[in-house]
Amino acid sequence: MEIKFRCDPNLMGHVPEPQPAKAALPAWLSRMPAQAHSTTHGHAIRTVKQCPPFVDAMTHGVIIPLPCDVHVGPESLSWDWDLPTPAAAMHPRSPLSFHVPEQLEGSPLQQGDQVAVKFNSLWTIELPEGYSLFASHPVNRFDLPFRLLTGLVDADQYHDVGILFPGLWVDPAFSGTLPAGTPVAQCFPVRRESLELDIQPMSTDKVAAFDELAGEVLGDAGVYRKRFRSKRPASFGTEETPGVTGSEEESPGGR
Repeated sequence: MEIKFRCDPNLMGHVPEPQPAKAALPAWLSRMPAQAHSTTHGHAIRTVKQCPPFVDAMTHGVIIPLPCDVHVGPESLSWDWDLPTPAAAMHPRSPLSFHVPEQLEGSPLQQGDQVAVKFNSLWTIELPEGYSLFASHPVNRFDLPFRLLTGLVDADQYHDVGILFPGLWVDPAFSGTLPAGTPVAQCFPVRRESLELDIQPMSTDKVAAFDELAGEVLGDAGVYRKRFRSKRPASFGTEETPGVTGSEEESPGGR
């Protein structure tokens, strides 16, 4: 599938490009141990670093990066960005804008009089017909001081302007610099189609299959990776991710 990213011609080379999520994995994932001692089990167990569903979710789709350094101080966000004048007169010139608190009124998202940050996208995104863009907080990135709100944009039709990514600042103690390239949003295309739910009890054969596979997964931590995990296309990462070993936690479902 082709995802078309377009940038204002005067800004090409001045803003970081979107990148496959695999290329934007956090340093802590490669640094964390593959195993850790469990006081509950009394022996070493595999960490989430060896859980394919955990890692595959982090490597899926595309990352939209922060276009410049943003300095975070007490009750302030600032940046010093020498950006050329865009060719499009209505094009944003700043990496951030804001939603006033009243736009969140009545929802659990409201945090008193705190504004919501809005990450401005300097790229337009076009998807093939019938697809929407699912945009969410970078997967499993609880280390970031903000939480992006999840949105679904019909980017097969809405693609002549950039998509804005609103979020909440969740770490008031954070002070310092969010560097250019920090993952802002993780996006992937989803097909718009009706869902049909087939809900029924397990048959005798399915009950037997459940018990058989659950026993195999509990007895061999590599069952999911070896037998069920599909090889990822090159753009979404290969079977092995640099710095991440490929096995999974000792529980049914590969988790």
